[in-house]
Amino acid sequence: MSVESFEIDPDITRAWTPPADFYRSPGWFGRLAERVFARGWFCLGLSAGLEREGAVRPITLLPGVLDEELLLTRSSDGALRLLSNVCTHRGMLVAEIEGHCETLRCRYHGRRFSLDGSFLSMPCFDEVEGFPSPTDDLTSVAVEERHGMIFGALDPEVPFQEWYRPVDERIGAIEFRSPVPEPSRHRDYEFEANWALYLDNYLEGFHIPYVHPALAGAVTLDDYETILLPGGSVQVASARKDDPTAVVPPRGYPESGRRIAGWFIWLFPTTLVNIYPWGISLNILEPLAATRTRVRFRSLVGDPEKFGGGASSDLHQVELEDEAAVLATQRGLGGGLYRRGRYSPTQEEGIHHFHRLLVGKM
Repeated sequence: MSVESFEIDPDITRAWTPPADFYRSPGWFGRLAERVFARGWFCLGLSAGLEREGAVRPITLLPGVLDEELLLTRSSDGALRLLSNVCTHRGMLVAEIEGHCETLRCRYHGRRFSLDGSFLSMPCFDEVEGFPSPTDDLTSVAVEERHGMIFGALDPEVPFQEWYRPVDERIGAIEFRSPVPEPSRHRDYEFEANWALYLDNYLEGFHIPYVHPALAGAVTLDDYETILLPGGSVQVASARKDDPTAVVPPRGYPESGRRIAGWFIWLFPTTLVNIYPWGISLNILEPLAATRTRVRFRSLVGDPEKFGGGASSDLHQVELEDEAAVLATQRGLGGGLYRRGRYSPTQEEGIHHFHRLLVGKM
């Protein structure tokens, strides 16, 4: 399906938002898959369960979009690796369930690999010329492990350290121990709306007093701040004076001296890391189709005494409120009367920045 190009003026006071068709067209969605998703870093989940040597976990990167079959392994040297999960013989999946093993063996014809992806053996191939070669190894994919989370990229445009720096800098300001997963707070949400529409909503605090009454009572909105970065943005929410869970970053860290209720960090294209005084609330945003999105909430607790207080007292309720707003907006964009909107220069700079980054890739 063909798509019509559009521009986002770099001057927010003159800019218009993307056209309605951008949020509903399979053509636009397909272009993003090729030009944005195939080059970006993504969160692949939590590292819990992959600590021991021999651990393996098959994953599909963006099902229905990239459909890349990958395999996380913990090899004998302790390194976490991300490999192609496709056998280099005939394309069979190498590992189909999570578990532990000493080597990988394709159940189709018996080809074996080490946990670092190196080819080991293959029955009935003694007479094949030039075999084995490096192409018989499983392809390695870029992977990084931070704060109990795993990230991967097929063909990353930016180095991981540069991409992840905004998270490292904020977590460094909080004195809690290594975050531990809290499964009771893990939830998955799936809804009929475009992924970028969900992200538009995430990237501004403009809607908080109208959509989130409880959250509005937990943060101060007069100094709510959005910091634009080359590869994302950070929203900074200050805590009210009576909030005992607030954290005050020391000198030398971003936002030092402020009483922080939470940092809401977006890393292009779809990673959302929310840092609270108690730990991390991770939103794994998964585009599934032009008008279908999945979001996986994962909580990692570093300070149990502060867990569940302040701005994060009911993340499930906040998500339901956000989804209701996003779904109603998706419905509104489905007709022919709405064309394009305008941005608030003081409240929607994060959305404008996101749209500019997208247009720059297309």
